[in-house]
Amino acid sequence: MKVKKTLLRFTAASVVSMVAALSSAQAARIAIGPPASETNSVSKVILEAYGIKDYQPFQESFGNAADLVQDGNIDISFGILGVPAGSIESLNASTGDVVMLGLSDEVIAKAEESSGYKSYNISKDAYGFLDADVPTIAAFAIMVANNDTIDEELGYQLAKIMVENAKEITHAQGAQLTLENALNGAEGLPIHPGAKRYYEEQGLKVEGPVAELKAKADKRKAEFTLGTGSQGGTYYPLGGEIANIWNKHSDGNFTNVETGASLENLASIGRGRMDVGMSVHVPALDSVNGTGQFNGRKVENVSFIGHVYPEVVQIVTRKSTGINSLADLAK
Repeated sequence: MKVKKTLLRFTAASVVSMVAALSSAQAARIAIGPPASETNSVSKVILEAYGIKDYQPFQESFGNAADLVQDGNIDISFGILGVPAGSIESLNASTGDVVMLGLSDEVIAKAEESSGYKSYNISKDAYGFLDADVPTIAAFAIMVANNDTIDEELGYQLAKIMVENAKEITHAQGAQLTLENALNGAEGLPIHPGAKRYYEEQGLKVEGPVAELKAKADKRKAEFTLGTGSQGGTYYPLGGEIANIWNKHSDGNFTNVETGASLENLASIGRGRMDVGMSVHVPALDSVNGTGQFNGRKVENVSFIGHVYPEVVQIVTRKSTGINSLADLAK
């Protein structure tokens, strides 16, 4: 009898182990963005709002994640990208079965309360594979500067060139670099005095704090870094084109650097390791206020240069996964 009881206990334990292994194997594989990225932060907010806890996280850049989705090694990928996103169009061109997942009204409301993002509809005309508008959330991508290295005159040039030479940019999001949009995302952020001077010359009303600069034109360095994002996203290619027009029309020489995007760029500016960076306006606000991901780590030397484009949360999967909604994963 003792032997039988032992066997029964062993069998029960084996069943528990097999069930756990099966559950883990069936958990959705979700690319939530690189560590210390805004995508990583927002994807967790959304998954938590849905009550999704049982999933396998992949901290990949969107480009790598799209490749893994294409190969069937990841089920869902989160991205904060311009619309339309070339990487999503390429993924659908390769697979022919991309599905974009929308967010429920309840989750959008929760995200608005906790993240600073706002409701946004991706038009069905944005991608050839969409049959209807896709409800999601969005923020603004902005350009920020290091007040210790970007002097007033150079900041003036950077803002001016982004608006007046945007026609030289071939990336689709270059069309968003207009005077009309220039101050989108500036609310609550200190503005670079050079950028402020340019926008006011153009008749815009600039409100809010003005950054104090340590940078001096007579001590300007020759080489500058522009922090963007991963090559599979929007920041890197668009940032590269912005760097090109700055180099062509300004007194500086800017090098586009691949990074983990918003959070890394802001932190690098704070540490004096970067001169200009692209960021979602929400973490930029956190950085100057010492809140959110920057709790206790306020960035004192960052300022607003200008709006770049709307940053839209886009969540993609494939028809072959059978996933039609994130709510399916909460069951």
